[in-house]
Amino acid sequence: MSPEEKRVLQAAISMSFSGPLPPPEALAHYEQILPGAADRIIKMAEDQNAHRRHLETTVIESNAAVQKWGLVGGFVIAMTAIGGGIYLIAHGMSGSGLAAILTPLVALVGVFIYGKSEQKKELREKSEALAVIEPSAAAASPATADTSKRS
Repeated sequence: MSPEEKRVLQAAISMSFSGPLPPPEALAHYEQILPGAADRIIKMAEDQNAHRRHLETTVIESNAAVQKWGLVGGFVIAMTAIGGGIYLIAHGMSGSGLAAILTPLVALVGVFIYGKSEQKKELREKSEALAVIEPSAAAASPATADTSKRS
């Protein structure tokens, strides 16, 4: 064997992608191997996307319902306590009645302030997370190819 024949050229190609669909070249390759595979892959991605959107809608709607019923429940409890306090004041127990009125009002104000601070904290954490993700997402490309040669 001559030295040229002994020389072996090796190339390694690695490809990665992110997202629901492979790059067009990979889809074409799948289609060559199994006709109809590209359509099936695209349909699978569309179905998954529709499923994800449905789940997100369900979660958002249920969260809104829970919040609404929480407000209604809080209002009923507060009005019951305030009504009881007014009843106590009307029947000569002004100290107990005043305490019965002020206690739910203070509790409602406390819950409101706590809820607002938690909302601000959550929004701040999400904006910080997005600030971290955006620069790294811009640096990464959807498909990369590495080629290395050894002799």
